[in-house]
Amino acid sequence: MSKNILVTGGAGFIGSHIVEEAVNRGYNTLVLDDLSTGKKENLEHLPQDSYRLIQGDIRDNNLINQVFKDNAINCVFHEAAIASVQKSITDPENTYSINVEGTRNVFEAAVDHGVERVVFASSAAVYGDDPKIPKVEDMSPKPISPYGEHKLENEKMAAKLSLKGSTKFVALRYFNVYGLRQDPASEYSGVISIFINRILSGQKITIYGDGKQTRDFVYVKDVVAANYLVAEKIARGFAIFNVGTGLQTDLNELVGIIFSLSSNVDNIKYELSRAGDIRHSLADIINLRRETGYKFDYEIKNGLSQLISHK
Repeated sequence: MSKNILVTGGAGFIGSHIVEEAVNRGYNTLVLDDLSTGKKENLEHLPQDSYRLIQGDIRDNNLINQVFKDNAINCVFHEAAIASVQKSITDPENTYSINVEGTRNVFEAAVDHGVERVVFASSAAVYGDDPKIPKVEDMSPKPISPYGEHKLENEKMAAKLSLKGSTKFVALRYFNVYGLRQDPASEYSGVISIFINRILSGQKITIYGDGKQTRDFVYVKDVVAANYLVAEKIARGFAIFNVGTGLQTDLNELVGIIFSLSSNVDNIKYELSRAGDIRHSLADIINLRRETGYKFDYEIKNGLSQLISHK
């Protein structure tokens, strides 16, 4: 794969792991992050001369174009976003400006400056609450939140831009990603990070609904592997892949595993379901597996064990 890498949102949860892998591979690595939710500390374990951090906002089109102009970027991993369904409902205008308008800046600059490929974070949220599972990439998208609509708009934008120049785009529909450096204090954080933090500190956890809603939880290192595999192996102009495990876990089962790994006593309260929450989610990963050789390394208990051992 090409050696000059740009990771937007590279000081964030998933982005910092993509940066870490780029550094491990010896790539010239550029990180763009406004540090609104990302943290410099997420990269501090890496050698200081192994990457370069530019603090900036993807909505700043002049900055974005200057970054591409000044650096011979071959591949972009676009992770910068407000990754919150709830935030997209309560603050739709700001979320749209970052998730759609900011993404447009990155995509158009990549095409204009002849970047070879862009791999970007989409989401299982594009499927909405369609009862059919597992979710297959050719299903008709039915997002039920502004966040899901934004990600779908990103995909449509990439498909059109892939016809304009030589830049290849791959959308990765992440399912429920968890792992190290996911901030439990953030309102954008995933349920696993929040549950573990509260359980280990002896606090009560809240489950919205009956706890029988299911998710496909995928460990962040498996997500990173998927990013690099598609960057290396997908040659067509535009492609979409699910990234998950193909395994379902309900929230009651999830908290049971966390309690068993932490030796803490169950302390759960149940509240009404929240607007925009999806009942069941499960990835079909056959296409990703067939086209790239992807295989996940972490089933839920192994991933949780890894995460808790670092707490």
